[in-house]
Amino acid sequence: MSTRSTPAEVIAMFEKLSNWGRWGNEDERGALNFINDAKRAAAARLVKSGEMVSLAVPLATIPAADNPMPVTHLMVQAGYDSHEMALPYAGDYFAIAPHGMANTHIDALCHVFWHGKMYNGFDAGEVGSHGAKKCAITVAREGIVGRGVLLDIPKIKKIDWLEPGERIFPEDLDAAESEHHVRVAEGDILLIRTGRAARRKAKGGWDPNRVGLPGLDATCLPWLHSRKIAVLGSDSVSDVVPSGYDGVPLPIHVGTLVAMGVHLIDNADFDALAAACAKANRYEFLFTMGPLILNRGTASPINPIAIL
Repeated sequence: MSTRSTPAEVIAMFEKLSNWGRWGNEDERGALNFINDAKRAAAARLVKSGEMVSLAVPLATIPAADNPMPVTHLMVQAGYDSHEMALPYAGDYFAIAPHGMANTHIDALCHVFWHGKMYNGFDAGEVGSHGAKKCAITVAREGIVGRGVLLDIPKIKKIDWLEPGERIFPEDLDAAESEHHVRVAEGDILLIRTGRAARRKAKGGWDPNRVGLPGLDATCLPWLHSRKIAVLGSDSVSDVVPSGYDGVPLPIHVGTLVAMGVHLIDNADFDALAAACAKANRYEFLFTMGPLILNRGTASPINPIAIL
C-alpha cells in the first residue's frame, strides 16, 4: 500500500504539478488543450460495435440524504386540458443546482479556488454575482470528444463496490491498467469507477459529509499529472471523503481544477459501461459530451456517452 503524504507534502504538490502558463498566461481551457483534432479522429476509430452507453444518473428530483437540493421539475402545461387549446401541447420547467453529490455534472475550472486563485492564476474575484468572467464552462462549448478509458477499481479488487471513505492509491490505478490491458495516455478522458452507483442502488443514498465517499487519495495527483489527462470523471466526486489531510478537504479537486486545469465529472454512473467493457474485453472507447452553453457558468449538468 502506498505511503500517505503529509498535508504539507500535498500542498507542495499543487505548485509542483501546476500547468499555469503552459498554454499561455491567458489560457482558460487547461488540460482540454491536450485533445487535438488528431486525437479526436483517432478516438473515433475506436468504435467497433457502435454500442452507446449513457454515463449519467437521472436528474435527482426527490430529496435524499445525498441530495439536499433536488432538481425542481414543474409542469407549465399538461395534457388533461389540452382539448381547450388551439394547439395542444405539454411543457415543463426545470431548475438545477448542478454542483453537489447527486447530479451528474462537469465542474468548470472556476469552481474551486486555492489561496484566492483559480486555474492559471486568475483571481477568485473574477467570479461574481453574475457568474464567472474567467474559466467558465463555456470554454467547452464545442463539446468534449476523445478517447475515454475506464479503470474499474472494484473489478480488480473482486468486490461489488468500495465502501465510503475507502482510498484508491496509484498502485490501484496501475493494477487496473494491467488487468484491463489499457494505458492512460495524453489527452484521455479518464473515468474511475468506485462502485458508488451500485452501492446506492443496493442500499439507498447516504450523507457523504457524515458517512464519507470512496475516491482517490491525494497521492494519485502525480500519477494523473504524468499521464496528461484532459478530463477526470468519477461515479463519486473523485476525492475520497474525508480526505484525511488537515486543511485540505478536497485535494484532488484543488490539484486537478486549480493546479492542472483538468475538468472534473462528478456523480456519474459507470455500472453499465463497466459491464459493456467487460463483455467486449476492452476498456477504451469514444467518449463524447456536450456541456450546456451556460454563459459564465461554474458547471453544467451533462449526459456523457461512451461509444464502443
